[in-house]
Amino acid sequence: MAEHQFVGFGFGPIQGGLFAKEAFQSGNFTRIVVAEIDTQLVDAVRANNGSYYVNVAKADGIETLKVDNVELLNPNVAGDKQILLDVLAESTEIATCLPSVDFYESGAENSPVSLIAEGLKNSKAEATIIYTAENNNHAAEILEQAFTEKIGTLSQKQVQFLNTVIGKMSRVVTDPAEIEKSKLATIAPGIKRTFLVEEFNRILVSRTTIGDFRPGIEVFIEKDNLLPFEEAKLFGHNAIHTLLGFIGEACGATSMSELKKDEAVMQIARLAFLDECGRALVKQQANLGDELFTEAGIKDYADDLLERMTNPYLADTVARAGRDAVRKLAVNGRIFGAMQLTLEYGIEPNNMALGAMAGIAVLLQKAKEYNLPDNLRFGDWRKLDDDGIEKIINWLWKDQMHPVRNSINGQHPARAKISNGASSHAQQLIKYVQNAQERLKKLTASMKYAD
Repeated sequence: MAEHQFVGFGFGPIQGGLFAKEAFQSGNFTRIVVAEIDTQLVDAVRANNGSYYVNVAKADGIETLKVDNVELLNPNVAGDKQILLDVLAESTEIATCLPSVDFYESGAENSPVSLIAEGLKNSKAEATIIYTAENNNHAAEILEQAFTEKIGTLSQKQVQFLNTVIGKMSRVVTDPAEIEKSKLATIAPGIKRTFLVEEFNRILVSRTTIGDFRPGIEVFIEKDNLLPFEEAKLFGHNAIHTLLGFIGEACGATSMSELKKDEAVMQIARLAFLDECGRALVKQQANLGDELFTEAGIKDYADDLLERMTNPYLADTVARAGRDAVRKLAVNGRIFGAMQLTLEYGIEPNNMALGAMAGIAVLLQKAKEYNLPDNLRFGDWRKLDDDGIEKIINWLWKDQMHPVRNSINGQHPARAKISNGASSHAQQLIKYVQNAQERLKKLTASMKYAD
């Protein structure tokens, strides 16, 4: 297929700094359209003749890229909605970049799934693939099920829903001082927001199985089975990023780049990555035959990620890395899920436990923000006893200690296995966190960061 048409849903940094950008740079698309309900954003890009700017954080500085010929359409405006439906009927590639899978059906008849279903019902394209970028292991299956409920099966229409593993770090910067200091280009004139994304674009996607269809975005890497790579992202990339955020906050750091200069903190992250969750992932996927799941592959993965996470030009903050602490400290979340995975393979998660203890310290520091119950607001985490730590963890895990149903609304088999083993590991996990408290005290006592 020589000509492609692209439609995106949601115009955030992943859409603007990855999908739409790659579609534009490929030169393979005759039309690039993005559905967005933020009127100010739509108007700003339109006023700039369909051009917008992306700031790319490299290892040695920031490069500003201009992306042209992009149409932003607001589906809540009748005229825009009709144009969007017409383009969807000719689209060959669609990408959903929404805050979560819950937004697929948000907006009634103007919801993403309703619009996609109505547009593809009259499809003139030979085939259409739909990338789902909502950071959910089963986003493609969830969207496909909702789509099917709207429209049924499309007779003689070739449509495939694809999952993605996107390890690209990105931000929307709104602070005028930071925009000025870093000399960031705003998305478009008239709007005080910027897209700041890292240069990395090694994006994994489900393999396209539609006949001789060739995607117009050619840089993505197709995999027959994405689940092992989702595990690596959650229990490698996400877990270590959160660990650094929690420890950084507990130690009084502000930026992730500050941590880069702290040998003690970086050594903890490296050991947690290589000797704990990384070793477990290699054992778990020993029969896969992929280079990532080898000792050398995990080392390269860890070295690359630790460098990128602390890139001063990305200017990530420890608060952002550790935000939403309650979710990240869930029993099957990135921290405790990684600890369970290590225990499954006979590996002690001492460094991951330090991250968990730091997460509890952050919870206590922000007790009001996280609605910590009054009886758990113990004040200074350094004065916590083992009973207090256990009570906080039990509160974090409330209603989570039951087997997880293996369905598209639950988790994939590897995650289900971890969940089913959570009860048996619960006391071990708690004990590791309790044992990590003294170590965290020593680490924070030697901190070099300003208050």
